[in-house]
Amino acid sequence: MEPESPTFASFGVKPEIVKALGEAGIERTFAIQALTLPLAMAGDDLIGQARTGMGKTLGFGVPLLHRVEVPGDGTPQVLVVVPTRELCIQVANDLKGAGKHLGIRTLAIYGGRPYEPQIEALRKGVDVVIGTPGRLLDLAEQQHLVLGKIRGLVLDEADEMLDLGFLPDIERILRMVPDARQTMLFSATMPGPIITLARTFLNQPTHIRAEENDAGAIHERTTQFVYRAHSMDKPELIARALQAEGRGLTMIFTRTKRTAQKVADDLVERGFAAAAVHGDLGQGAREQALRAFRSGKVDVLVATDVAARGIDIDDVTHVINYQTPEDEKTYVHRIGRTGRAGRTGVAITLVDWDEEPRWKLISDTLGLDKPEPVETYSSSKHLFSDLSIPEGTTGRLPLSKRTRAGLSAEAEEDLGGKRRGRGQGPKDEEAPRKRNRAPRKRTRGGANAAAKIEAADAAAAASAEGTETEGASEGRTRTRRRSRGGAKPSPEVSGPAVEKEAGDSAERPARRRRRRRPSATSDTPASAD
Repeated sequence: MEPESPTFASFGVKPEIVKALGEAGIERTFAIQALTLPLAMAGDDLIGQARTGMGKTLGFGVPLLHRVEVPGDGTPQVLVVVPTRELCIQVANDLKGAGKHLGIRTLAIYGGRPYEPQIEALRKGVDVVIGTPGRLLDLAEQQHLVLGKIRGLVLDEADEMLDLGFLPDIERILRMVPDARQTMLFSATMPGPIITLARTFLNQPTHIRAEENDAGAIHERTTQFVYRAHSMDKPELIARALQAEGRGLTMIFTRTKRTAQKVADDLVERGFAAAAVHGDLGQGAREQALRAFRSGKVDVLVATDVAARGIDIDDVTHVINYQTPEDEKTYVHRIGRTGRAGRTGVAITLVDWDEEPRWKLISDTLGLDKPEPVETYSSSKHLFSDLSIPEGTTGRLPLSKRTRAGLSAEAEEDLGGKRRGRGQGPKDEEAPRKRNRAPRKRTRGGANAAAKIEAADAAAAASAEGTETEGASEGRTRTRRRSRGGAKPSPEVSGPAVEKEAGDSAERPARRRRRRRPSATSDTPASAD
């Protein structure tokens, strides 16, 4: 029998933090937390390396909160930089809960939301700021966010920030904070640029690895199935897999935003309580889907890899890779959404024919010993037996099992500004904006060219209608010919032989007048173009 891990209280953490953690059902530390707490609480710089689901947030969060001066003067003392909005919300909620009895003020700063509430909160005063690089830089450069008194800095998921191209932004932020500070960097992997970043901005850091003795834990706790499936049969196969016995909250991963929305819409049509999270949704809709998933109103969340970073929910029982991940890192990250905190989970990966080489590379790199997926269809017997799917299950959820409230039961927060429709593809989202947009005229001659052209059309029509009065005493017809090159048209005098031509020119403005309404008040000369 393994000895129990130490408690947070045994490390000398403030009683108020221990009490808040206890109310959330957290008493004992994970491996990364037990290794991090003594060093971090002493103010040392460190590099924490551990896989997802290992408890890194409290590993750096508890020491930071322990060292915050309360009450503060309202200037941020702690800054946590994260790569995605969802992870920002998750970390902010964890730190807010852990510091609630100390009266520590936390603020999440990320894009997709209006600036004004975030600026107002900074003016009122905060102690801990959690944010994404882009919005942090915006507010710092506008001098709304003061970084001059930062005493503790954390870079969370540093390798993900590198993959997303945030490294230059991170370096700019690091140059804005004081040199005399504690810095902690957490990353699942340590590629070259992250090592360089650590050497440049950290002061003699201690490198903590919490995964060597537990390296295969994420695989041992998660039962993995790999099936070779045809793209046309995947929706039916997924719908049957979601009716497996004991299935709880489920995450389905796709490579593209369009596929994520399509899969979610298809599952809703089949009777499942599903929602999508991807970059084509507005921030309000994304947060609505996550709230509904956490509260159980929705039990199937379809997400892209980027949107899913930071979704930390312990009760996920199944993960389904609708499309083969790009590489082994993505695969580990995806299936790490289940089997968390000592629980067991199921991971299902669907491999199309053209994805087999990529999957073989993932399998060989991770040592999964599953190089050749089993050819599988929605009616295959081994699918039903592997996943414990009841016999006779079809691709539609029976009415008697549709017990979830669904996404519509979770209100979407009004964030101000434009909303982007949920459940619509990119083309559908653009259509209403195009219909509501005022028509734009193509012009050649500057800002007033359209008005001049309309005036020219009106004058030409009036000239055509009044050919008998203009020059009637001479028995001649005066017409004007418009030029395209910008040169001033010259009047021509014609006799009876060109009267038909003048009539043709009179018909053309008349037809044009039906398409474009002339300005009745304009007195611009007809020769203006």
